[in-house]
Amino acid sequence: MARKNTRNTRGKIVNAAWKLFYEQGYEYTTVEEIIDLSGTSKGSFYHYFDGKDALLSTLSNLFDDKYQELIPLLKPEMTAMEQLLFLNDELFGMIENSISLELLTRLYSTQLTTSGEKHLLDHNRIYYRLLRKIISDGQSAGQLTSQSTVSEMVKLYALCERALLYDWCLCGGEYSLRQYSKRVLPGFLSSFLP
Repeated sequence: MARKNTRNTRGKIVNAAWKLFYEQGYEYTTVEEIIDLSGTSKGSFYHYFDGKDALLSTLSNLFDDKYQELIPLLKPEMTAMEQLLFLNDELFGMIENSISLELLTRLYSTQLTTSGEKHLLDHNRIYYRLLRKIISDGQSAGQLTSQSTVSEMVKLYALCERALLYDWCLCGGEYSLRQYSKRVLPGFLSSFLP
């Protein structure tokens, strides 16, 4: 029970922070506002986070929460490729509609300069576990090539998504991330087909 309360408290803080970051901007959001909106205490906040900057690393948690929501929507009649494209479309839609470009850029820059944990590359995340399952099932069903290993294909898929996100940030969000990905990701992933 204690573990669930820990996740709930931390989750409340993370969700409140990202809501405020989106609405007010990162620079204009204070730790006190995050604590108030999350309904937690200052002690709880500092138990989980050293400060506001530490919350930047939690964006991957929001992504994984979105994947968790999408799992029940993956229908058995969808091919593995359809599932991968569906997940990408939904995640990129969420990013466009609820994650500011400034915050996404900060996240990528912190991942490039950190000497510590690179949470976006944590293979225990729901993201990587889900990709491994979809690709493995797709290979077993003959929907995806067996010429590459599951790990190689997961790495390529993640690389493609990061490249699309990085380019979108680099271009200042001047185009629809979701629509652009719909056009180019199938080409990137064509090597996945048998």
